[in-house]
Amino acid sequence: MTVLLDQVIHTDYGQFDLGEGEFGFDGEADRFFAGQLNGLVGAASTGTVYVHFARRSGGSAVRLELHAEEPALNDWEDVVEVSSTLRRGSLRWAGWAGEPCGECDVPAGDYRVRVSARGRDAGRADEFADGVVDFYLIELWPSALRDDEIVRVSSQDAAYWHDAWGNRRER
Repeated sequence: MTVLLDQVIHTDYGQFDLGEGEFGFDGEADRFFAGQLNGLVGAASTGTVYVHFARRSGGSAVRLELHAEEPALNDWEDVVEVSSTLRRGSLRWAGWAGEPCGECDVPAGDYRVRVSARGRDAGRADEFADGVVDFYLIELWPSALRDDEIVRVSSQDAAYWHDAWGNRRER
C-alpha cells in the first residue's frame, strides 16, 4: 500500500475532486451521479471522481491510499465504492475552485475507488468548527469497472445525500 495523501484539506461547499486533466464539480449533480445509486461519490463523468464532504467549509482529514489489490473492508460509518478509469500516469486532487491541489503518481488503468467516512453528522452540524470533525479514507486499487455500490450508511448526512443526489439507477 502506498499513501498518496494524508493531510487536512480545506474545502468550501464540501467539494473534493480526484481525476486527470480539467475537472471540478460545476453544480450539475446529473453529470457526476448519472446512473448511480449513491449520492456521495460521483464517478459518472469520465476521468473524474467527485467526493462530497459533509463539512461545508473548513478542514477535513483526508487519507488517499493506492493498493495493489482490494483492501479489507473497514468499519467506518459510511462507505461507498465507485469505478473510474485513468488514462494517464497521474492523479490530481483538488478542493473547491482548485484550491488546494496536488498530484500523485498512479498508473493508468481501471480502478475501484472506496470512500469511507467518519463524522459526517458532526461535519454537517458544526461545519465551521475550529478543529477537524470529519474524516475520509479513499482507497484505490486496480479493478474491472462495475456499478457503484453503497456499502454502509450510518450517518443521517449520508442518507440525505444518497436520497438527494443518488437513486439514479434501478436497484
